[in-house]
Amino acid sequence: MEGRQQATLGVSITLFSIASLFVALRFISRIFVVRKIGLHDWLMLVAWFIDFGFSFSLFYAVRKGLGLHSSDIKPEDELAFNTANYAFTVLYNPALMAVKTSILVFFLTLTRNQKVFRCANYVTLFVVNAAGFALTLVNVFQCRPLSAVFLSDIPAHASCTDIVTLYLSSSPVNIITDLAILLLPMPLLTTMRLPYKQKIILVVTFSFGFFVAVVDVVRIAFLQQAAISRSLEVKSIHIQNIGGVDFSWYASLSFMWSVVEVNISIICGCVPSLKPLVTRLVPKLIRDTGDETSTASPHGLSAGPTGESQVAVPPPAAVSGSPEFQLPLPFPSNNNGDKGLRNQVGGVSTGRPSSRDSEPMGIMDFLGIPETGALDTEGGTNTSASYAPDITFFDFVNMKNPESMLKLNNRESITPIALTTLLFFLWGFAYGLLDILNSQFETIVNLGPWHSLGLHGAYFGGYVVGPLLVGRPVLKIWGFKSTFITGLCIYACGTLIFWPSAVLTSTPAFILSNFIVGFGLAVLETAANPFIALCGPLENSEIRLNISQGVQAIGSVLSPLLAKRVLFKNVQDVASLVDVQWAYLGIALFDVLLAVAFYYLPIPEASDEDLEELANRRREDNMTKVIGIPVVWLTLGLGVWSQFFYVAGQEVVATALQRFVLAARPDSSLKPFDFLTIGHSIFAVGRFFAAFAQWFLKPRWILMVSYIGMIVCSILCMKTSGTGAIVMVMLVYLFESGAFSIIFAISLRGTAQHTKTAAVFMTAAIGGGTFFPFAEYAAYLAHGGSYSFCVIVALFCAGAIFPIYLNLVPAVKKQVDPVPNEYLRRHRRRPRTSIETVHREKSNPSLGGVLSHPRSLASNPDHLPDLLLPEEMHENSLARDFSGAKSSFSSTSRAKSNSSRNSGSKKKFSTRIDDL
Repeated sequence: MEGRQQATLGVSITLFSIASLFVALRFISRIFVVRKIGLHDWLMLVAWFIDFGFSFSLFYAVRKGLGLHSSDIKPEDELAFNTANYAFTVLYNPALMAVKTSILVFFLTLTRNQKVFRCANYVTLFVVNAAGFALTLVNVFQCRPLSAVFLSDIPAHASCTDIVTLYLSSSPVNIITDLAILLLPMPLLTTMRLPYKQKIILVVTFSFGFFVAVVDVVRIAFLQQAAISRSLEVKSIHIQNIGGVDFSWYASLSFMWSVVEVNISIICGCVPSLKPLVTRLVPKLIRDTGDETSTASPHGLSAGPTGESQVAVPPPAAVSGSPEFQLPLPFPSNNNGDKGLRNQVGGVSTGRPSSRDSEPMGIMDFLGIPETGALDTEGGTNTSASYAPDITFFDFVNMKNPESMLKLNNRESITPIALTTLLFFLWGFAYGLLDILNSQFETIVNLGPWHSLGLHGAYFGGYVVGPLLVGRPVLKIWGFKSTFITGLCIYACGTLIFWPSAVLTSTPAFILSNFIVGFGLAVLETAANPFIALCGPLENSEIRLNISQGVQAIGSVLSPLLAKRVLFKNVQDVASLVDVQWAYLGIALFDVLLAVAFYYLPIPEASDEDLEELANRRREDNMTKVIGIPVVWLTLGLGVWSQFFYVAGQEVVATALQRFVLAARPDSSLKPFDFLTIGHSIFAVGRFFAAFAQWFLKPRWILMVSYIGMIVCSILCMKTSGTGAIVMVMLVYLFESGAFSIIFAISLRGTAQHTKTAAVFMTAAIGGGTFFPFAEYAAYLAHGGSYSFCVIVALFCAGAIFPIYLNLVPAVKKQVDPVPNEYLRRHRRRPRTSIETVHREKSNPSLGGVLSHPRSLASNPDHLPDLLLPEEMHENSLARDFSGAKSSFSSTSRAKSNSSRNSGSKKKFSTRIDDL
């Protein structure tokens, strides 16, 4: 063999042989040990048959010239070569689809009551089969007419899909499903408590799927190398062996890695089902040396420390789901005369089918240690809820639920806020990176300004539907942590979809990827903003949120610099645009790892009951009516209104900035990108400055000043020119900076059990950035750049209704102004020494910010009002009742003591009662 043929054929045959061996061992285990074949076994057999055709089509293609240069292929072999390649490309997706379906069906047999796990499993199952079926159809009908597939020279009237491009485009689907299959069982597995060796087996068994994802990434690298090596024009790659394209040479290694991927998937799918066979043949490999049941008897029984026979590996008949497989078993008698063991193995009768056989088994049944307990129908071992005292167990993580975020003081809230602030940085980084990627894509495919605004609008369109469609149900039902994880996963999928968008250079695909990224970040922000606002004393909500949003702004400054100077520095064509997708693959993997980390981190929650209890402390202030509406709901409604127009104005400024600075200073040495970086930097600094100012000033005052500054500076942008105009637009960025956080935090105050729903509406209001950039651009085309800023002035004026309302209505001032130490303090025991109680008025007497509040309560926690524990309240109630009985008894005792002074015992008893 010549060229790349030897390497391609050698690796492919080796992997196919190993996969075939694993399938054979799987069925030996199922037939002769477990004696029960499930649906997932038959699906794996179907996958192997498809893999057989898939692999042998590659073997045949190698024989006919795959791995050689096009000029070295014999003319008489070209038809067979094209036919083998066609069969290979058609069978690739069905093979993967069958393997993944088998694994997911197997996962379903491991659960009984895990509703969320089963729903996620079914969703993944649907995605795997729907995507696999669609991609299979595309491969089948890759040429029109179909007969053109087998021709060396494509007729003029025929057209064919670029196969290498199609493989690159479908790669994100494989990566997403690979990661889903890898991570789906982890929440169940990591809650188990297992001995050391069982732990190693568990981790190794279910981590094999990681290698499939790695192989898929390697395969993508070879596909991309084939595309770039052949031509910078990805669209010039065709499956046909056209002169000068040299398909047979460049595609050989990527096709080889496709065979590796499918066969590694089959191997990984078979590994868990081999446990019964390994347990039967090499039991010491499964058991720990310190396990009491580590010594097996010839009959599959192990001797316990007292000499009793304990079941280690049940006979095949015991695990059969059908009566005809249940054979009489020769059980030895034990010293205690326990005859029940003859008829029962691990609590499951051998004389009739167990009720467990008709249900999916539990994960502990499958992976449990071999001890006396419930029968393991899949693994051929027994599990028990109790373990020998000399075995050291471990938990992967501490899944203890943390305390409610509403009960945390400032110091205690630092850690969860820092963890969540990482998410703020993530979406700030994503926003900046996305902006540069969009501009590069527009340059490469020559998109006009309207299409550019369409990409921008697609991103913010995700905010219109994401919080309402996904964010609210997840946040209300499962809480903040689940919403974080859901948003990160959707965001990861969106970044992976940029890959096919770039490969296909498709504007609709790029718009879709922008929408999914915005959708994921909207779900993420649905939980992140209220989390920061609620985690700790509410008096500091605006400060915390501005600091976290400042970190987000830093991400939006750094990512464009990284993209412009490093990632997209040399992106001038489609091939180089495809090359930078590795950055997005890295971001997607980081998102998935972050989602996994958040699953195990102790993230505090806030129940609706706690939110209602906290709001009820100021119920009178919240329920005061203004124009017949409770002030809290009027504040929320106007807050949503203000947020909508504020974000709209902010995004109009961002999209118009480069046109504006070019018109104001066409001769400037700074480029529009430099001015954009300066504006984002001022914006980031402004958020930290707004957080600092709130220590001295009320948030509603700062919001009023911010809106006045935005409106005045926007008007001056219209009236000035040159450097003065640029300074004014930079000041717009400064005044914009702190408004979002203040509007959000103020609007949530007092919403009680509806706080999470209120946060959903506030997040959906960010969708205001979708529409108004189009209006500004239309005004620019009609009347010029300066006049177009009237749209910005109008938007900020509409949003300014909210701070005017906050500062002019007395009832609103009382409702939104922070109150010192407004959080659910925990029960505190009374100290032995009396402490002077500090009294304060119900209404907030402060005239400024946080530092102007009376700080005696916060500075000395011992001065906090003492809250009795429930049992102490009960004891005090009993003491009062007993005190009344004592006084009555004492008066009677004194009367009797006057007549009987010689009764010393009664006097002593009365004195003892008095001491009480």
